[in-house]
Amino acid sequence: MRIKHVLPALLLAATALLVSGCMQATSPATGRTFSTPISEAQESELGAKEHPKILKEFGGAYAEKPALNAYIDSVGQFVAATSERQDVKYTFTVLDSADINAFALPGGYIYITRGLLALAVNEAEVAGVLGHEVGHVTARHTAERMGQQQKAQIGVLAGVLLGTLLGGEQGGQMGGQLATEGAETYLGTYSQDQELEADTLGVRYLKRATYDPQAMASFLSALDADTRLQARLAGNEAAADAYSMKQSHPRTADRVQQAINAAGPVTPGGMIARNEYLTKIDGILWGDDPQQGVIQGRAFIHPALRFTFTAPAGFRLVNKPEAVIGQAKNGAMVFDMAPKDTGDLLAYVQSQWNPKAKITDAQRININGMEGATGIAQGTVNEQPATFRLIAVRFPDNHVYRLLFAAPTQNFNSMDGQFGATANSFRQISAAEAGGYKAKRIRIVTVQPGDTVESLSARMALDEAKVDWFKVINRLDNGQPLQAGQMVKIVSY
Repeated sequence: MRIKHVLPALLLAATALLVSGCMQATSPATGRTFSTPISEAQESELGAKEHPKILKEFGGAYAEKPALNAYIDSVGQFVAATSERQDVKYTFTVLDSADINAFALPGGYIYITRGLLALAVNEAEVAGVLGHEVGHVTARHTAERMGQQQKAQIGVLAGVLLGTLLGGEQGGQMGGQLATEGAETYLGTYSQDQELEADTLGVRYLKRATYDPQAMASFLSALDADTRLQARLAGNEAAADAYSMKQSHPRTADRVQQAINAAGPVTPGGMIARNEYLTKIDGILWGDDPQQGVIQGRAFIHPALRFTFTAPAGFRLVNKPEAVIGQAKNGAMVFDMAPKDTGDLLAYVQSQWNPKAKITDAQRININGMEGATGIAQGTVNEQPATFRLIAVRFPDNHVYRLLFAAPTQNFNSMDGQFGATANSFRQISAAEAGGYKAKRIRIVTVQPGDTVESLSARMALDEAKVDWFKVINRLDNGQPLQAGQMVKIVSY
């Protein structure tokens, strides 16, 4: 959560571009024809208009290390220079997000998160991710999707480009607040065929740029290891794929390898640039920035605003700029701040939070000495009946925080007790407790004679699974031995 006096309901509403007809277009990269309502010039206009919204959604560009941004831009431009679309002005941005993600807007706007950079182990892996996104641009996949959506009578860009995002009180459907996480849906509508095509093009560009194309497969393996470890630590290993960037990029190792093989022979000695890359990311933030809130397992702590709460068992929390999202197999939650000048809390829950919602069982409550109010509403999530628990709490600084819980209607009664327990866990923390949270960073160290995975892992500033995390971020999950003189990552302060 970003520190703001007003945290409006989060909805990236793209420009309402109503389209009246389709034209036949050809992908410059593949030669494939498709129907689309927008021209290449309109794609550029679209990307330029949406770019500021992406920056707002992800907390802006990662400004702490300007040299890193320049380096990633140079890698992206190097890869894009080998593509078929030299008419596009490519813009590469490192987003200040701990999420592991990358995506592209039409018009050549390509984004990669600092969380992804922290996981990658060499320049070739990053080039592979950027090449994949360049492939989406050169194949004009967004334009193609818009044509497909128009055939389905979806006439606005928001429905085509962004899908259903975490939103506010829209259309009387509170379920809109509990859609998939942020920009995951930017890519959620890509088909597997489009993802394979982007992989094929990405491999093509890697080869032309003399990178080792196998880096695309190695990063996918790293993503697997990372998401499965996170799922295991969250106590929900069976749902590992739902935590992954792969949810929005429907790709498998076999299909990525298929794209690599289809590209033909690879020149021996393809560029990897491991040490150069590790040197560039030395000191990058790892995980959450304490100034924007910290997730520790099911707990969310905001040192700057001095509060904490603990989500129900089985929930995985994600910290977005204007809300904290919690997702589980049979439930979801949104934590955010109400608009300023909220008056009586019972009246707010009954009629102001969502004027179109019919609230039942509204009552005043007390949460750790703080004034609160709660109520129940009916709605839908993903077009399925859902019941919602709304809770508003007035903090000592007079800000009003909101907890919105949802569960399938048939499961609500069994989960409502957990929702109440989470609300009751919301409390103020002391200045001393808040001061105990420091930013964690990736630090690059050189393996010395006698160093082991265990001895280096012991230096990790983590509370759990130090050895597991060391193996994941250094790509040692298959038992690879350490060698003296080797550069490796640790998480430290």
